[in-house]
Amino acid sequence: MLAYPVNIKKDGKFLMATFDDVPEAGTNGIGLDETMSMAADALITAFDFYFSKGKAIPKPSKPKDGQRVVMLPISVSAKVLLWNEMIRQNVKPAELARRMGITRQAAQRLTDIRHTTKIDTIAEAMEVLGSGVRLVVKTVAAA
Repeated sequence: MLAYPVNIKKDGKFLMATFDDVPEAGTNGIGLDETMSMAADALITAFDFYFSKGKAIPKPSKPKDGQRVVMLPISVSAKVLLWNEMIRQNVKPAELARRMGITRQAAQRLTDIRHTTKIDTIAEAMEVLGSGVRLVVKTVAAA
């Protein structure tokens, strides 16, 4: 899963969340839990902007010591990786549809960050692109 370092700063009675890697994403909340939840949503909303503009999504940088990160759901992380590979190869959704033997609408859903897609379908799209990108799920023990 992709993990983006988040900057949390006190702003009056609120906590403000910003991302160095994705300057378009920013939000605030009351309390750390609310702010982190809203930061995740702000990040996904910013990615939606990148998708709609046909721009590659910046990779997350390495967090500084003690810096919090926003962990994206695996389905969102996979779509980001797929999208960036499509941009790198200059493959439009219609071409992806042709290569996968699916409808254009199905390919559009693959590139819709808010649409739930089976991880197997995203993995198949990556394989069709021949990118060598592999999805690896790492289990982390609870503290």
